[in-house]
Amino acid sequence: MTSLPDLFRFGARRPTVSVIRLQGPIGMGARSLTDAGLAPAIEAAFARKPAAVALQINSPGGSAVQSSLIAARIRRLADEKKVPVLAFVEDVAASGGYWLATAADEIWCDQGSMLGSIGVISAGFGFQDLIARLGVERRVHTAGRSKSLLDPFRPEKPEDVERLSRWLSQLHDVFIAHVRGRRGARLADNPDLFTGEVWIGQQAVTQGLADGVGHIAPVLKARFGDKVRFRRYGVRRSLLSRFGLALAQDAVELMEERAAFARFGL
Repeated sequence: MTSLPDLFRFGARRPTVSVIRLQGPIGMGARSLTDAGLAPAIEAAFARKPAAVALQINSPGGSAVQSSLIAARIRRLADEKKVPVLAFVEDVAASGGYWLATAADEIWCDQGSMLGSIGVISAGFGFQDLIARLGVERRVHTAGRSKSLLDPFRPEKPEDVERLSRWLSQLHDVFIAHVRGRRGARLADNPDLFTGEVWIGQQAVTQGLADGVGHIAPVLKARFGDKVRFRRYGVRRSLLSRFGLALAQDAVELMEERAAFARFGL
């Protein structure tokens, strides 16, 4: 005969952890991570009152604004639902990818994970000599002294470069303030922490960028027991992409994605 305590144990709910996969560059095309694209997955991950939400992160960064919006949505729901959030870094969580990691209450990484790159970058090309050799004349007409900035088909102007540097510095200050606000006293007193430097594995833990070295399954089983279940969420690709009807666009965005990861030797 089954005892009453046995019945209670049989009927008890196993703890469930919602796992959100954040893979790829941020805000750099249809394949990338954006707040609008991730919103349904993030909202669903918090909707079923999970024991925790885990973020599986593998991102070299990208748009500062999209990084901020995604992280803010995660934090808002975590605070509303009173659900702890843990981030698990795979190959890289750099720049905007690290911004996403700071949405978590705890950050875990692999011994070989790359974290940090707390800085802002702007890159482009200059084609003025090329079009001159081709005999092409560039014609630009504007209303407003500052309307045409950093035109890739015209020589750089010192005042444009100075203006861009000012913008990047302002964004960098926002990034630093965000990381300090989220990591607080856990951060090491290191002058190189916000220079765009990257730290690997245990070094990232020593610098306070991560809380420990550990992988998602063993860490969460140690926290919630061997019977913990994982319910996975992520970005759903469009129907056209899934049936190969957007191959040209996918090929271009895949090259951009590879270039973004290649900055970290990946």
